[in-house]
Amino acid sequence: MAPSFKVMSLTDAAAERIKGIMADAERPIAGLRVGVKNGGCAGMSYTMEYAEERKPGEDMIEDKGVRVFIDPKAVLFLLGTEMDFQTTKLASQFVFNNPNQTSACGCGESVAITPADPNALAAAHA
Repeated sequence: MAPSFKVMSLTDAAAERIKGIMADAERPIAGLRVGVKNGGCAGMSYTMEYAEERKPGEDMIEDKGVRVFIDPKAVLFLLGTEMDFQTTKLASQFVFNNPNQTSACGCGESVAITPADPNALAAAHA
């Protein structure tokens, strides 16, 4: 069962882009899996991949008709994040508006994220 709170939310633009990506997938997709990994010049980067099913321990959000599965190791890093999709003259990309992010590298591919206080997560689950 999904938790009663949302670890992260989606803007309308992000939801529409995810729907488009899922519609073009070559296999049935249950949603998008989002996480973080170590690496890059600022220390961490966001990860996204197709999810064919929910893995044990993952939080799932359903927002604007889209399912997003959150890697359990990433929950404290993503708590309160809004995922957006932006198009500029130079790029079209997903952008994470993350209150836990403390800095980013110049290329925008790598970020420094301080995990949210575990008490905030416990309070959100209550």
